[in-house]
Amino acid sequence: MLRSTLLALAALLSPALQAAEPFSFGVLGDIPYNRFERQHLPEVLAGMDAEGLRVVVHDGDIKSGGERCDDALYEDRLAVFQASHTPFVFVPGDNDWADCQRKSNGAYDPLERLARLRELFFARPGQTLGRYPLAVDSQADDPAFGAYREHQRWQIGPVLFVTLNVPGGGNNIGRQPQPSAEFASRSAALRAWIGAAFSRARAQKLEGVVLIQQANPDLEDFSAGRGGRAYRELLGQLLAESKAFAGEVLLVHGDSHVHRFDQPLRDPASGKVQTNFTRLETWGSPFMGWVKVDVAPGARPLFRVTPRMYTARGN
Repeated sequence: MLRSTLLALAALLSPALQAAEPFSFGVLGDIPYNRFERQHLPEVLAGMDAEGLRVVVHDGDIKSGGERCDDALYEDRLAVFQASHTPFVFVPGDNDWADCQRKSNGAYDPLERLARLRELFFARPGQTLGRYPLAVDSQADDPAFGAYREHQRWQIGPVLFVTLNVPGGGNNIGRQPQPSAEFASRSAALRAWIGAAFSRARAQKLEGVVLIQQANPDLEDFSAGRGGRAYRELLGQLLAESKAFAGEVLLVHGDSHVHRFDQPLRDPASGKVQTNFTRLETWGSPFMGWVKVDVAPGARPLFRVTPRMYTARGN
């Protein structure tokens, strides 16, 4: 009787205990951009597999800005990602769809290429890529935003992860005074997706929210009151949500190929630093590196990073 009671108590307590356990995840982006990087990308991912990470996220640009946006390239990258032993998440970047109208990219319709990315990389919106996929929520489950398969969300312990389709190069806002229809529709989806994530984080008293996108949204310019219209609304929402959240917020992005881990977000009105908001930028070509993020529930800071540079064998 005593043994069965203890086992029952252990079963009740184990989820809470597991939720408090430290864990790690890995992020990389803006690779491969050339033949060398494509050749060595599987070795980079194998090294990440050996780290015991809970999830790996590629934050966009799976090819250079001058390469063609052909199905064959998409399928090649997908095969590499699917071989990962760690659950693998892909976040689209501007080189992957928004800039595909360039002649050097094949003069594609960017919206057709985005639709193709969704068909290939998000064929099963409820799970990640990789040999052992992780179950995730998708914004496509909401009929109002059924197209947005790439917006995924999952929770590990007291931390909520949220992916955002926010590409660099101007966020596909267009060059006309009126933003593009695609930008307007996606912005509405992003507002809803981000709002729902922080509502959940506050309701569950989570310790952290990790947001992952491709674009460098010019945090410094926004903080100085100079932010361009492509990312102004997004950053305004992130600032407001961070102010209303007791935990820590980590924004992961790529785009400018410079690894940074800092706190550049300020309230443009007061100049005050938003101290619970941290930016992590991943390396990009020609640097084949990734970043390990260790999460320590109950500790401050919640997120600690370790840069990992890749060196090809024999070099």
